[in-house]
Amino acid sequence: MAPSFLDGNSLFNFVVRDGNGVKGMVDLGLSEVPEKYVQPPKERIDKLNAIIHDNPPIDLSKLDGPDHDLVVDEIARAAETLGFFQVANHGVPVDVLESLKDAANHFFGQPPEKKAAYRVGASPSPSVKYGTSFVPEKEKALEWKDYISMLYTTDAEAHEYWPKECKDVALEYLRTSMKMVRKLLKVLIGKLGVTLDDSNIDGLIGLKIVNMNFYPTCPNPELTVGVGRHSDMGVLTVLLQDGIGGLYVKMEEEIDGKRKGDWVEIPPVAGALVINVGDTLQILSNGRYKSAEHRVRTTSTKSRVSIPIFTIPKPTEKIGPLPQVVEGDGVARYREFVFQEYMNNFFSNAHDGKKSLDFAKNI
Repeated sequence: MAPSFLDGNSLFNFVVRDGNGVKGMVDLGLSEVPEKYVQPPKERIDKLNAIIHDNPPIDLSKLDGPDHDLVVDEIARAAETLGFFQVANHGVPVDVLESLKDAANHFFGQPPEKKAAYRVGASPSPSVKYGTSFVPEKEKALEWKDYISMLYTTDAEAHEYWPKECKDVALEYLRTSMKMVRKLLKVLIGKLGVTLDDSNIDGLIGLKIVNMNFYPTCPNPELTVGVGRHSDMGVLTVLLQDGIGGLYVKMEEEIDGKRKGDWVEIPPVAGALVINVGDTLQILSNGRYKSAEHRVRTTSTKSRVSIPIFTIPKPTEKIGPLPQVVEGDGVARYREFVFQEYMNNFFSNAHDGKKSLDFAKNI
């Protein structure tokens, strides 16, 4: 018998505990969004009045030519203001990006029991987790999203435990993206007047997580969110959008006629990747670079996929503002901590803008 989506407990058990996800609920037929997914008015996304972020992607191939310094300035300015930018000629083959989107749609198109085999408590590996929303047990309104999260340790473990529907292309996406991440990180840290060697960078991006996110069609997209307001906890995030769009970023300060607090849409650009600054890079830069507060809307016309790679410090890594930056600023805006503590705090709370950074602030 189909569960009653009018009953909150029945819905929660079906979607979250039994691993059917939002897609399982949608596939049973919905004419309206269940109450458990209706967001408070202040969290809803006004698509009609959205501001479009129309800056063209940054051409990373120019880092190796006479325009190197101009491109470095462009990357740094984006990290200092919006915390988001798109890149072209990034080194990840376009056919890999297309295969990645196909693989994500294929994985989420499977019967619920195939996906639920990876939920917490059932997954063959703690490195692979299928779920829905972010912290469903703590959220007043659930996010309209299902996901598979794959923590990278070794190629061998990935080949053994990652879902066969997506593991090969996800590994290729990760491998080719990491060359770009290292290059961007050297550029951004170098712009702070600091030089990091490869072992320093290894510590800062020692954890890599590939997520595949699926946003099913929604009968009332104006009432829901795919992902609520948050910033990412790591150093840099690499994101592949499909052609549907729905990513919104909050302006940290006034720039190019856009006001502080405005939400701007980052439209998908064919062949481009989105890069965003995470909390860790904001802390390392003593606040010069801004981790981007962002969120995702839903749509009634077509399901959407997005595939981020989160680059994160090793749990044992000590994180704090870089001493050379603090010396120049005259004040440390954040304290030093072991990154595992930050992770524990981040995953213990529902999304709530950039409150995750409060954990690291010097009081």
